[in-house]
Amino acid sequence: MIFVLTGCAAYQAAGQVQSGRQALLINKPEDALGYFQQVAQSNPNYIFQSGLYREGIWTYVGRSQYILGRLPEARQSLEKALSVYPDDYLARIYLGLTLLRSGEDSSGLKDLDSGMKGLYDWLEYMNRTMPYTAFWDPRREIRSELEKDINILSRKDVDRPQLISSAEWIGQRMEEEIDLVRRDEQRLMDQELEWSRGRGVGIGIGIGF
Repeated sequence: MIFVLTGCAAYQAAGQVQSGRQALLINKPEDALGYFQQVAQSNPNYIFQSGLYREGIWTYVGRSQYILGRLPEARQSLEKALSVYPDDYLARIYLGLTLLRSGEDSSGLKDLDSGMKGLYDWLEYMNRTMPYTAFWDPRREIRSELEKDINILSRKDVDRPQLISSAEWIGQRMEEEIDLVRRDEQRLMDQELEWSRGRGVGIGIGIGF
């Protein structure tokens, strides 16, 4: 009975996160925040996972708060996200954005640099280790933007408005990429299934004759 209840709770949390993600993608951060906060309250250690990509629930809460301009709350949520899952690169990027918009330039730039380098390395790893099914950022759009920003961060004179705009684009684009990767992975699975079925029919006909 306990197992069933736990399974139901996990299923419900996954549905709420998905609803929150869709609200975030269509620029309804207030609605998104409501969904994410429900999950964070019931399961504060919840981590959304799509394939090998992982993002903590507090990252989603913090991102929504950041978009709504609730910077002190966003900072608290994003710091909590990193305490739960230190390799959450979007949490680090959005914490950097939050600090920059709060006037804490030195810390903000440092977190942005760390988060962007981590995300870039992860995307490179995904493409290097799975070259025949490289679904993540196949056109290098995200990595090209990350390369540009990492280069900007290496300079003494940083164009903050441009950097902030670019980092926000990366966050939104990564969220879109999750669904694109899911689509492509499902398409590949369907093709493999169709191929295996066709192969089975071919064998059956051969044996029959």
